[in-house]
Amino acid sequence: MLEVKNLHSGYGDVEVLHDISFIVENEIFAVLGANGSGKTTLLKTLSKLLPVSSGSIAWMGDDVTQTAAFDLTGRGVAYVPQEHNVFPDLSVAENLSLGALVGERSKKERLEEVFELFPRLAERTGQLAGSLSGGEGQMLAVGRALMQDPKIIFLDEPSAGLSPMFVDILFERIANTRTNRGVAIVLAEQNALKTLEIADRVLVLSLGEMHLLKDAKNLDRNELMEAYHI
Repeated sequence: MLEVKNLHSGYGDVEVLHDISFIVENEIFAVLGANGSGKTTLLKTLSKLLPVSSGSIAWMGDDVTQTAAFDLTGRGVAYVPQEHNVFPDLSVAENLSLGALVGERSKKERLEEVFELFPRLAERTGQLAGSLSGGEGQMLAVGRALMQDPKIIFLDEPSAGLSPMFVDILFERIANTRTNRGVAIVLAEQNALKTLEIADRVLVLSLGEMHLLKDAKNLDRNELMEAYHI
């Protein structure tokens, strides 16, 4: 679905990612690494919020290296940033409705699926998004992305700042999204152990470079600790 070749990217003259290459199929593809390893930069680059310095990105067989972010949304790509991922002054229902502006299926059908996945949102449709708890806000952000009827979702550290209870719930729902909706997920996380419970394959970044890429079930704990410089 997604093919990245020899990707270089960063901020202005500062290159953060160096020669990154991988393919994402219909799976949960985890991107792990310590703070500063380049996880967020990678997801922003894939979502076209940061320019590609060199290399290429192909989506569903089409080169999208120079494609605008808004055009990717129409092609079935959704991005959930770590912060500022909901409209706080809009209600839960209004946030979800914004996601429904993309896609062809009825809004009602999509809402039913989101509420089945996240029942808490169904109980809070009239509540302002800014008044939700951290875990509920992340559910709303993922729910709004699902309202776009995406083929792939980029999730940037969704567990950041959440209580263990909400982390468990959110990761269970992420796994269900992949299984029941057939949506590919690229999940950037620091919570490595929790991520490995649901991931199919893992890319570990270290200082902006590929440290390793392998099936999650074959990832050795010592390899992970080495990548995290522990």
